[in-house]
Amino acid sequence: MKQVERYFYPAVFSYAPDQEIAVTFPDLDVATSGTDDTDALLSARELLGCVLCGLEEDGEDIPAPTPLADVKLEDGERAVLVDVYMPSVRLARVNRSVNRTVTLPAWLNAAALERNVNFSQVLQDALRTQLHLG
Repeated sequence: MKQVERYFYPAVFSYAPDQEIAVTFPDLDVATSGTDDTDALLSARELLGCVLCGLEEDGEDIPAPTPLADVKLEDGERAVLVDVYMPSVRLARVNRSVNRTVTLPAWLNAAALERNVNFSQVLQDALRTQLHLG
């Protein structure tokens, strides 16, 4: 099945004095917020990408977005169409870091710390070499 490249979903931006802008996605039942319109939009886009990527990974149905004109609004709210470019979201998930615990002799750890060795980078380089990944 071909993956969708870009999704568009309506979000409701709610404005209240002296509060962050609340952002909800009625079709997905998720919410976030932002300190101003730009921050709220960026937070909304990030949340949208995470939620849709999770639904894709889990093989769940992705609900159809409500047309922007059909979104029900209250006073102090406005509907905003938020888009997310999924190839970059999917790639970021593939390249996300994970934590691993390693055990070293104390003397080797001390020597590496003394020389400001980046343990993560050394391990990544060693694994690439060991696995012939270039």
